[in-house]
Amino acid sequence: MKEYKWPLMKNTIGFTEKLNLINHILFSDNFTQGKKVQKFEEAWSQWIGSKYSLYVTSGSTANFLLISGIMEMYNLKAGDKVLLPACTWVTNINPIIQLGLQPIFCDINLEDYSFDIQDLFYIKKQHPDIKLIFVTHLLGIPAKNHVYEELFPNALIIDDVCESHGCKNINNEKVGKNSIGATFSFYFGHHMSTIEGGMISTNNLDLYDLMKMKRSHGLARHSINFDDYAKKYSDIEKSFLFVTDGYNFRNTELGAILGLSQLKKLDKFIKIRQINHNYFEKTMESFKDKFYEIKHSEGNSSFCFPLIAKTKEIKQKLINLLKENSIEYRPIVGGNLLKQPYLKNYSIEHPPTKKILNADMLHENGVYIGNNQFLNKKDIDKLKKILMEV
Repeated sequence: MKEYKWPLMKNTIGFTEKLNLINHILFSDNFTQGKKVQKFEEAWSQWIGSKYSLYVTSGSTANFLLISGIMEMYNLKAGDKVLLPACTWVTNINPIIQLGLQPIFCDINLEDYSFDIQDLFYIKKQHPDIKLIFVTHLLGIPAKNHVYEELFPNALIIDDVCESHGCKNINNEKVGKNSIGATFSFYFGHHMSTIEGGMISTNNLDLYDLMKMKRSHGLARHSINFDDYAKKYSDIEKSFLFVTDGYNFRNTELGAILGLSQLKKLDKFIKIRQINHNYFEKTMESFKDKFYEIKHSEGNSSFCFPLIAKTKEIKQKLINLLKENSIEYRPIVGGNLLKQPYLKNYSIEHPPTKKILNADMLHENGVYIGNNQFLNKKDIDKLKKILMEV
């Protein structure tokens, strides 16, 4: 694997975390989901401001578990419509399809990379029966949930905050605090890491209880209502009583130990990312003729530095220089995901008068490079020199 001078992310797991893992391995025989997981869930709920949280194997399984729980709790049926942005992560889309729901894809805007508001008016007319909106808060940037709530007052709204820990809404509250359900990822490349891992936060006790069972095969013994279930189905051995369908999305005590240590550093990590991003935003003001303007300061917890060139030629020059300077880059999430082979039968719904899709612009002209707590102004000044060469 190539060694980059400026990688997307560096290791956040330090000596203290490693020592905590070693101590647990040496002096405990408990490694599967247990008290450490519960403690991490409680600490995360306190940090985000929600009532309940569930630690799972990844942000992707968090998405799947949340969708599955929402369907059962709110009686969504196969074929019910779910509104999704065309630029998100594939495991936001996959559970919708895999669980039999109908995805309705909307174009994005080039400010916060969430739904194009004008297109939403068109989609509302075409699909007044949208049942669920799965909002992606992309790249650390909070989306405009308050607008979506006004446009679709009868739809449920859930949040993917997987790469945007700590981003804040217009009320200056962390996104996920008041969500029906919000998902987070602790993958290596994100704000904090449990190597692999994810979290679901909710304020709905019944939904939490349902997902808690679904996380562990559907077993009733994980429910707060276990005694009631055991009495109701007394003819079945209560230790192996299944009252819903389920999966094995449990995580380990080892992951929770890392999470508890990393969470103590998260506010500091986010602050450094914000400082970096604000400086990056000011830097980009000098390049408005070549790149689309960056205005993400409000509520941002900055996952990366997005660069959307105004032409494909500019993008290619940028990529060549990034390679020359050993700076790692990626497409912006996946660009327009409907260009992916497995989604070829779906399309973005937009007014017929719209000739250019922003998702295509992002797909064809955009890349991002890493922003993290290991960077500083000197790194961004180096980026400025590269942009000047472009």
